[in-house]
Amino acid sequence: MDHREGKHALHGGHPKLPGVGITMVIISTFVAIYYNVIIAYALYYLFASFQKVLPWSDCFSWADQLCSKTRLVSDCNATLGREIIYANYSFITSNNLTCINGTMKYKPVQFPSEQYWNKVALQRSSGLDETGNIVWYLALCLLLSWMIVGAALFKGIKSSGKVVYFTALFPYVILLILLVRGATLEGALDGIEYYIGRQSNITKLMEAEVWKDAATQIFYSLSVAWGGLVALSSYNKFHNNCYSDAILVCVTNCATSVFAGFAIFSILGHMAFVSERPVSEVVDSGFDLAFVAYPEALSKLPVSPLWSFLFFFMLLLLGLDSQFATIETLTTTIQDIYPAVMKKLRIPVTLGVCILLFLLGLICVTQAGIYWVNLIDHFCAGWGILIAAVLEIIGIIYIYGGNRFIEDIEMMIGKKSRSFWLWWRMCWFFITPVLLMAILVWSLVTFSPPTYGSVLYPTWGTAVGWCMIIFCVIWIPIVAIVKIVKAEGNLCQRIVSCCRPAANWGPYLECHRGERYRHIVDPKKEKEHEIPTVSAFVYTQQ
Repeated sequence: MDHREGKHALHGGHPKLPGVGITMVIISTFVAIYYNVIIAYALYYLFASFQKVLPWSDCFSWADQLCSKTRLVSDCNATLGREIIYANYSFITSNNLTCINGTMKYKPVQFPSEQYWNKVALQRSSGLDETGNIVWYLALCLLLSWMIVGAALFKGIKSSGKVVYFTALFPYVILLILLVRGATLEGALDGIEYYIGRQSNITKLMEAEVWKDAATQIFYSLSVAWGGLVALSSYNKFHNNCYSDAILVCVTNCATSVFAGFAIFSILGHMAFVSERPVSEVVDSGFDLAFVAYPEALSKLPVSPLWSFLFFFMLLLLGLDSQFATIETLTTTIQDIYPAVMKKLRIPVTLGVCILLFLLGLICVTQAGIYWVNLIDHFCAGWGILIAAVLEIIGIIYIYGGNRFIEDIEMMIGKKSRSFWLWWRMCWFFITPVLLMAILVWSLVTFSPPTYGSVLYPTWGTAVGWCMIIFCVIWIPIVAIVKIVKAEGNLCQRIVSCCRPAANWGPYLECHRGERYRHIVDPKKEKEHEIPTVSAFVYTQQ
């Protein structure tokens, strides 16, 4: 409601809940540190794609004896004379025997792309205990990624608003190209059926971790509960139709995810066909999907460097697009606290934030860096954001007031009927809080120590993860207690007072306040002005 230049990013949507806003900002900081490392991975693979032969397309000098592009038979049954024997494969081949179908056992092998990812790109150590050295080329890619982010954001929303038109739209072109190419490959149908069809593993829906990851992913892709929406929406014009924007963005986001799934799994199906494996054996999740399974699939295509370049260029743009919103949240928070400083020193402050986060991210480009990236992702971007989301919706609907929130929206988009808000009242007052709480509690009850692949984290590593979550959310009770202590009256009166909006809560411009907020008293009379829109094309001249 307070439509100033990026104001109230710390409030988390409610002027009396700055603790939730602080939690969002801290989580955004943790995520910004490790997310740019992922962008650095994409940059490294992008540069590695400028070769005639992709370096992960075969088992080259860096590979060990476990590396293989195809499955290797270890032993099987065969017919020797009139008897059926069980022998290792070397004996079978040396005696010109043939394995009986269905009796072959295979050696545990790794695709070239998997060994390249671990041995070359990451130079991965044995675990979190073994930090190792900084991987210099990943550090340079990380520096470059922060330079790109800093260059795009140095003028704030005026510069990033123009850049995101390209970073948000061009990936659709690449996705379409990959989908058309993937659909023409042999085995593509098997991949699609595994994605959404007869081969889909529906039993995964019974795992709490899947629902937690799904909630986290949808929150991240929509920037919900990260502070990004609160920060960036404050740049909109007051009467911008936020309702239609929300519907359009949500539908587009979900449709894009489904569309991308077809592009990804069609090529993974071809990879399974070529390597003569079930699709389930070539499909991975998380980092392994982006940097192992899909690069392996692309290496099997004609003109593979071109497809690899397009894919990692798309990952780069998608990552930068998300990172822009995260860093804008942090700079908007600084502006919220020190508006005069940001007005004069926006460029140095923005560059300073990027440099600081780059230095903090160097631990993530060591030989144990992937373990730190996975740890932050598991805890901060998992439970941390779920907790923030639950508290944010409780604060807005049950403390600030759901009906009051609806009236605020109607001031911006116009009066609507009660039936119009029926579904949203059901979601906000009951369905969403209950579902989020259920997912949060379920995932906590079924908690198991984090792992990366087959590597278990040490006890101290898990403790560090919990400490990160505690550091993120502890500000909510701390700030609440401080507010109550500073309030006047008995305990009940103080709590009630802290649950009411501040005296100057409402639209910034007097012309937008109407009868509901005519009582607002500004702390100081400032010159009224409109705020630049996110598109950065229209500016009101003073």
